[in-house]
Amino acid sequence: MNDHTRTTGPMLASPRCGAKIRSGGSCRAPAVHGKTRCRMHGGAEGSGAPRANRNARKHGLFTRDAIEERREIRALLGEVRKVLEGMT
Repeated sequence: MNDHTRTTGPMLASPRCGAKIRSGGSCRAPAVHGKTRCRMHGGAEGSGAPRANRNARKHGLFTRDAIEERREIRALLGEVRKVLEGMT
């Protein structure tokens, strides 16, 4: 019926994208030529953040100083609770 020959061999033999998908497996799409990701996971031209992206800077919530400050506050609150419990 159909004389159409399939030439899917090269695509099936091409390297696959190495991205991890939501369900935990890996992406099964073919990687862009010369890259390790498919067009949807960062292999496409122009994908990714621009150079000197100001939006990608850290907000400071998880810097060493902020974490240490929160630890000190928690310790201080624990001491205050002990003092208050001793007053009653």
